Amino acid sequence: MLGLLLVKWLSTALIVIGVSVAVMRLGPKLGGVLAGTPIVLAPGYFFMLQEQSATFVADAALGTLHAMLATLAFCLGYVLLAAHRGATLSGVLAALLWLPVAALAGLMPGGLGLALVVFLSSHCLALRFTRGLGLARALSVSPPRWGDLVVRGALAGTIVCLATVVLDDIAPSVSGIALSFPIGMLTIALTLHQRYGAEVARATLAATQLGMLSLVAFSAVMVMSVQLLPWGYAFAASLIASVGVSYMLWVFQQLKITDFYKNNFRLFER
Repeated sequence: MLGLLLVKWLSTALIVIGVSVAVMRLGPKLGGVLAGTPIVLAPGYFFMLQEQSATFVADAALGTLHAMLATLAFCLGYVLLAAHRGATLSGVLAALLWLPVAALAGLMPGGLGLALVVFLSSHCLALRFTRGLGLARALSVSPPRWGDLVVRGALAGTIVCLATVVLDDIAPSVSGIALSFPIGMLTIALTLHQRYGAEVARATLAATQLGMLSLVAFSAVMVMSVQLLPWGYAFAASLIASVGVSYMLWVFQQLKITDFYKNNFRLFER
């Protein structure tokens, strides 16, 4: 039992640390897309699929999808709070906001279709709102602090262990909601805020809202496929859908950044 917990904790921590290094080097726009990938969901569901029934996993994935509304609220909350508050207070208040929203979202009736409609509608409104804030577009590229990354990976590994070992005895939706807690986004925001200032952290969290579509794709495909396919195929399909969405968002953001520099630095191109 302890050996399995150690494997879960260590593998999740290594994935989160690796992705976090990339986020810190890519800047707000591209880093935000990468921060929205299933760096906690993927290892969490990988272990859950091997230990639980397909029905349990489908219900958990639907709970995760419902909780994406809370993660969206977390991102918005941090973006607004960080404009006037410090990193720690902004992070704590945004995380506290996540809790009641996740609890309410978990009570949402209906299945996958309603969950997608509600999230995508809320997502469009959130993107439109943050777009009007005029957040910084400047890239911030510098080496990460390994102490920050180790803490981030350790916390993510703890959440996966909690969701797949302790909470799975309560209800599948509770496990799914726990896996969706934005520990990666929270620690990335705190690190960027403390090192580079509020504007870089706010811009990254705003871009992460777009990156969340990758998490939604992962959860939705898991709900649809896990009771129809062997667990390995269901996991692969969910991961491929998530990576495909992230890739499209990555290309989209690269084009936007290229256009930004072309429009603002034409004098240097002559």
